[in-house]
Amino acid sequence: MAAKDLYEKDYYKILGVSKDADAAAIKKSYRKLAKDLHPDKNSGDKKIEEKFKAVSEAYDVVSDPKRRAEYDEARRYGAGSPMGGARRGPQGRPGGFPGGQNVSAEDMFGGGDLSDIFGGLFGGGRPRGPRKGADLETSVTISFKDSIHGVTLPLRLSAGNISARLPAGVKNDQRIRLAGKGQAGEPGAPAGDLFINVAVSPHPVFGRDGDNLTVIVPIRFEEAVNGADIKVPVLDGPAVTIRIPAGTKTGAKFRARGKGVVRSEKSGDLIVSVDIAVPSELSPLAKKALAEFTSATESFDPREDLMRKTGNLSGIRKGTDD
Repeated sequence: MAAKDLYEKDYYKILGVSKDADAAAIKKSYRKLAKDLHPDKNSGDKKIEEKFKAVSEAYDVVSDPKRRAEYDEARRYGAGSPMGGARRGPQGRPGGFPGGQNVSAEDMFGGGDLSDIFGGLFGGGRPRGPRKGADLETSVTISFKDSIHGVTLPLRLSAGNISARLPAGVKNDQRIRLAGKGQAGEPGAPAGDLFINVAVSPHPVFGRDGDNLTVIVPIRFEEAVNGADIKVPVLDGPAVTIRIPAGTKTGAKFRARGKGVVRSEKSGDLIVSVDIAVPSELSPLAKKALAEFTSATESFDPREDLMRKTGNLSGIRKGTDD
């Protein structure tokens, strides 16, 4: 690209930010534009594709502190006073040099080529190696199961169609960097990197806490009272059996080891929370049995300990306060 092109292009305007915008604001604006203009969303629209390339080019310069400083310096000279055209001298006379003559940028810098002058700011005035390709960014949505096991995705990017492997255990809102999957560099230089913003769809049964998976399993009243061996689902494979001890309360947690996110060094667990299920309707026989049970356990007050701790002894059922 010619040096003149560099200082005449307003990269800040292309990115929709002010000239004094900080790195965070530039990155935020770029990510939004890259998402809106991405070829995956605008297939076949050449104008949108050119805008996407322009945004990528602008971000490639202003996101790099050194290149941004060089660009700002070039714009100051190129679009500003001495090198942008004739200056106004004292009393409004054109020129700004003795005699009021107009002095061109070439004359001021000894007849040199502007490309040589500005090229020095961008590395053109000194030997430099081939430039690395630009980084690319895209967003994907994957299933909960794919996030646990990893998945290979076909992606259509401005640099071409590629296959990208997301590792096992990737999390919602995680940003994955794939080295060398961005735009091709100049001959002899490496390609840029690809950054993938990952969204994970929720699962109807399982949740996630770090490398552990979570699940809520309903149990019957008599299972909670007497204890039981119950079957619980896992994300993959047949259900596993866990032991519920007698007297289990709602919210109690149990662990099925190794049934979480699989890692080479150590896999996560499945954390099972139990919830005592209450039937919505009772048959006459069940109602009779419940009445007999209530009569047999009349002295049991589940709120007794709560009332004692808060000093509300009047709330304890008659006959239970010693």
